[in-house]
Amino acid sequence: MYLSLIINCLSALLFGDFNFKPAQAMVFYGECRPTISNRLPDSQPLPVYRKKEGTSDVNLIASSGAVLLVKDNSFLYEKNSAFKQPIASITKLMTVLVFLDHNPGFDSEYVITPSDNIVGGKNNLFTGETIAIRDVWNTALIASDNGATMALVHATGLSEKDFVGEMNSKAKKLGLFDTNFSEPTGLSEKNVSTARDIARLAKEALAHEEIRKTTTIKDYSFKTKEGRDKKIGSTDYLLYSDSGDKIDILGGKTGYTEGAGYCFVGKFANDGKDEIISVVLNSNGKNDRFQETKTLVNWIFDNYTWN
Repeated sequence: MYLSLIINCLSALLFGDFNFKPAQAMVFYGECRPTISNRLPDSQPLPVYRKKEGTSDVNLIASSGAVLLVKDNSFLYEKNSAFKQPIASITKLMTVLVFLDHNPGFDSEYVITPSDNIVGGKNNLFTGETIAIRDVWNTALIASDNGATMALVHATGLSEKDFVGEMNSKAKKLGLFDTNFSEPTGLSEKNVSTARDIARLAKEALAHEEIRKTTTIKDYSFKTKEGRDKKIGSTDYLLYSDSGDKIDILGGKTGYTEGAGYCFVGKFANDGKDEIISVVLNSNGKNDRFQETKTLVNWIFDNYTWN
C-alpha cells in the first residue's frame, strides 16, 4: 500500500499538472506527507540506552541543563535545554576551536598589548610581557583569563570582527543554530546558546587533544621571556575534588557573568562506560554548579545502561 501511494505521489510530481491552486496543493501535500512520515520511524535505529525501571527524577535547581551520550548523540537528560541564554566563559570553547584553525605555533612568542588587557576578571598577563603562545593558551583555558583569550585572538592576525565571524560560522557548521557570539571572551551577555548546543559544542571541542588535555590541568606555572614567574590555577573545582567518586572528568569549562549565572560543562566517564557531556547553566552559586553537575552525572551513571 505504501509503495503504491509513494509511486502515485512521485508520478504526480513528475508528470502531473503543476497549475495547482493553493487549496489543491495543500490537499496533494496532505495525501503524500503522512505516507512518507509514517515510514520514518520504521527506518530509525533503536536507542542504545535504557533507563532503569523505577528510577526517580533528578532535581536540577539550575535554570537549564542537559546530558549528552557522546556515543550516539542521544540526550539522556534535559531541562529547559532549548532556552537561549548567556553562556559567559563557556564561549572560550569556541574561541580556542577557531584559534586552532589559525594557530601561529605553540612555541612562537607573543608580546602582550594594551588591547589584550580588557576589563573583566583577573588578568595574569600584562602589557609588554613576552610569552610563549602555549602559555597564553594555557592561561586562557585553565584560568579562564579574558586578557589571555584576547591575546590568542590577536596572535592569529585576524581582526576581532573577522575572528568572531569565524566563531559564528563554525557554530553553524556544527549545527549550533541557537548559538551566537558577539565577542571571544564571554563577557558580553549577547553571547548566547542553549544547553543542547553547549553539549554539542563541548563534544567537538573536547575531542581535540589540545583542548581536552589543557582543561584537565589543575595548576600551571611558567616564566615570561623577561624572567617573571607566573602561576595559575584552574577555575574547575571538580579537578580538586577528592570525594571518592568513581567519575573521571575528561575536561570541562566554567563560566560566570551576572546575566549567565554560574555555568559548567564537562565531559565524564565512569568504570569504562561510554562518555557523557553534562551541562549546567545558570546555577545559584560558584560551588552549586559543580555539586549539581556531580549529582546529575552520578544519576545518569546509576540509572542508565547502554550498549
